[in-house]
Amino acid sequence: MLSPAQAVEQLAAAIRTAEALYHRLVLLVGTPGSGKTLALRRLADQEGCPLVNVNLALSAALLDLSPRQRTLHLPRLLDDVTASSGSLRLLDNLEILFDPDLRQDPLRLLQQLARRHRVVASWGGILTSSTFTYAVNGHPEHRVYDAHDLLIVNLNTNPTDPHIKSLQP
Repeated sequence: MLSPAQAVEQLAAAIRTAEALYHRLVLLVGTPGSGKTLALRRLADQEGCPLVNVNLALSAALLDLSPRQRTLHLPRLLDDVTASSGSLRLLDNLEILFDPDLRQDPLRLLQQLARRHRVVASWGGILTSSTFTYAVNGHPEHRVYDAHDLLIVNLNTNPTDPHIKSLQP
């Protein structure tokens, strides 16, 4: 497993790599307790930008909206609640994006945001050679995505495994 300092180094390198990509998105993948939040806090301190708790910020923004309005306005609201971060958006606690009632694809939301900004987002899950998951099989929020064309810093690695997985053509 990466130390917090190693994770910050890997994230900084991934952010530089992301500059040249269409979606300037870096996913920090790790199981609960793997150090995602600590690494993001240290990166926020290093970069001088805030770390956004997406659950807290979005839930407040969604309170006064009807379920239909929540679904329609979520992409704009995500951009709005992360706007104070400037050009580098560090996002933690993304669980609200997986809420089935919102009827959204969390990865697509992050990619849409990453077309206009550099985004580093924590992702509670597991990365395999070709896919990454969120939640366990059978859970209502369970998702499996193809890892192709994504820039991922994996906190669940063994010391001999690569820490940055960039599967670009």
